[in-house]
Amino acid sequence: MSSTMRAFVLTGPRECAVQEVPAPRAVAGEVVVDVDRAGVCGTDVEFFTGEMTYLHQGHSAYPMRLGHEWAGTVTEVGAGVDPGWLGRRVMGDTMLGDRTCRRCRRGHQHTCERRQEVGIRGGRAGALAERLAVPAWSLHALPDAVDAVLGALVEPGGNALRAARAAGAGPGDRALVLGPGTIGLLTAMFLRAAGAEVHVLGLGSPDFARGLGFADTWTRETLPDLPFDAVVDATGAAGSPALAVELVEPAGRVVYIGLSGQPSRLDTRALVLKDVTAVGVLSGSPGLAETIAAYASGAVDPRPLVAATVGLGEVGAVLAGARIGGAGPKVHIDPRR
Repeated sequence: MSSTMRAFVLTGPRECAVQEVPAPRAVAGEVVVDVDRAGVCGTDVEFFTGEMTYLHQGHSAYPMRLGHEWAGTVTEVGAGVDPGWLGRRVMGDTMLGDRTCRRCRRGHQHTCERRQEVGIRGGRAGALAERLAVPAWSLHALPDAVDAVLGALVEPGGNALRAARAAGAGPGDRALVLGPGTIGLLTAMFLRAAGAEVHVLGLGSPDFARGLGFADTWTRETLPDLPFDAVVDATGAAGSPALAVELVEPAGRVVYIGLSGQPSRLDTRALVLKDVTAVGVLSGSPGLAETIAAYASGAVDPRPLVAATVGLGEVGAVLAGARIGGAGPKVHIDPRR
C-alpha cells in the first residue's frame, strides 16, 4: 500500500488544492477505508467560504480535509479490531464522541462536548481523499443492495429520517417540508414512506421535486391554505423557523434541521398559544442503521438526488457554486477519478 495518497485540502477561505499527503495508518481501535464515494454538503461550502461557526469557535482550523458523507471498503485494521472488518463495504458515523462522558454513556455521543466530527471538527480528516481512517466502532456495514452511491447518502439520510420521525406524521396526516435541498427532499421521502401526505415549499422551479413524485410542491405565493399537522424546516433562511410555527396546525409539530448563518427569531408565545411541539435535529447518528435498511428495502430511493459524480480536481468548483450535471442537489466525488 502506498505511503501517500491524493486528498482535497482546504488551506483557507476559498483556497484549496488536490495534494499528495501521507496516507493514514490504522492505529489501535481504528480502520483504514478506501473511499469509493463521498458527498459534498452545505457544511463543506461553509468551510470553503470561511463562514462555518466552528472556525470561529476554535473547533476547526485550516488546513483541513473535508468530507463526512462517504462509503468505502475496509483495507486495514488496527490492533484490537475484529479482522472480520477487512474487505467489508461500510459507511461511518460522522460524530465521534469520547465514549466516556455522561452524554455518550446515555447514548447521545453525537452531542458529546469533546467529540470529533469526521471532516468537520477536532482535526479528524475527512473523506475527500483516496483513504480515510476512522474508529471501528463508528462503522456500519452495507448490504449488497446498498452500493457506494446509496452508501454515501446514508449520512444525510440519517438526518432526514430523524427529522421525519420527529415530525410524527403518518397516514391521515399532512406534512410540509420547507426547503427542497438534499435534506429537505430526503425528509419528504421518509415522510412519504411513513404514509403522510407530503407538501414541499421552496424557491424557484418546483419541477425537480415534482419529478420525484411530490406533486404538491409550492412557492410561498402559491402555497394553498391547508392545515399542516407537521412542518419541517430544512432551509438556511433566518425567517423559516417563525414561518414553520405560523404554518403548523395547533397541537402540531415543527422540526428544525436547517441552520441559518445568522440568529433566527422565534416568538415562543406562538408555540405556547398553539400548543406546538418543537424539535431540533443535530445529527443522523441515531438513524444510520434504519436509513441503511430503508435504502436496502427500496422504501426510500435517493439516487435521483445525485446530479453528478466527479473527481477530486473538481471539488473546488463545486464548493464555489458551479452547477455540474443534472438538476439534483447533491454532487458525489469519486476520489480515484
